[in-house]
Amino acid sequence: MQAIRIVAAGDAIVAPSVTRRLLDRFASRLPAVRDEAPPPGLDTLTDREREVLAHVARGQSNAEIAAELVVSETTVKTHVGNVLAKLGLRDRVQAVVYAYETGLSRPGQS
Repeated sequence: MQAIRIVAAGDAIVAPSVTRRLLDRFASRLPAVRDEAPPPGLDTLTDREREVLAHVARGQSNAEIAAELVVSETTVKTHVGNVLAKLGLRDRVQAVVYAYETGLSRPGQS
């Protein structure tokens, strides 16, 4: 039902596996990591929210993130929602772009 609501609202759903392939394909086009102050908004995230954002950027699903961080899937969803709200992002795709553009996540990181 969640997927139907998302599509009905005009948003898109991108499978984690598709996110991974896109990142692998376009990794060489990413800007170099800068040694500057953190990008606007990044300092508003808790350490756990940054950690969850990094996992999202690697294309992991909520269930995969929950298993790795040993928390419930609901907790991961809460963290993802907080990240989106704090950074003014619409969806996970924008969160992935943000993580890569700011250097929070890079291809090949695990």
